[in-house]
Amino acid sequence: MATSRTPGRALAYLESRKNLTGSVCGLAGLALTFTGLAGAYWPVVIAGLYGAGALIAPPERPGAPEFTDPTEQLDALRGDFTTLRTYLTEVELPPAAAGRLTELDDVLEALLEPGWVADALALDPEAVHALGRAIRQDIPESVDTYLRTRWWTRLQPGAEPPERHLERQLTVLYDEARAYASALREAEARRQETHTRYLEERNRPS
Repeated sequence: MATSRTPGRALAYLESRKNLTGSVCGLAGLALTFTGLAGAYWPVVIAGLYGAGALIAPPERPGAPEFTDPTEQLDALRGDFTTLRTYLTEVELPPAAAGRLTELDDVLEALLEPGWVADALALDPEAVHALGRAIRQDIPESVDTYLRTRWWTRLQPGAEPPERHLERQLTVLYDEARAYASALREAEARRQETHTRYLEERNRPS
């Protein structure tokens, strides 16, 4: 394993700034040798100049990592949202929970709709993460847990109705999505107010 890495490391050093800078300085030492200024110690002069050049060369800097573009994240999230909707059409939910789910669906659809809203959403990584978690994990888990718990409730009547928990869970997710929508609206409102003040100050008589 270590042997296979050696040629790669050697090649990387040959292309490094340290080796290139040291080589340039070594060539300067070689020029001194040809002119007779290095004398009998020309090997030491060349090696010393090479080493000095390698030491003063700027350190190697690894390339910055490339992460997924926020727009690409939203595109993937829209695909998962479509998958979630398909799944939800196949399940039967109580009226109250179904109504809350419809409201949640409307908010998510509005936030993910391509255009300026999605562009503004992409600037908030926390919001994108929260919506992704809701679509990919929270909503399907809430619905699936309800369906499984409902089956056991039929065998053991008298327990707390599982639809109450489902409705509460969907309400929390709805409030969370609405909070992000409100934050985007407030940001646009502040932007509008800022532009109004700019226009008023620009046209104010001096």
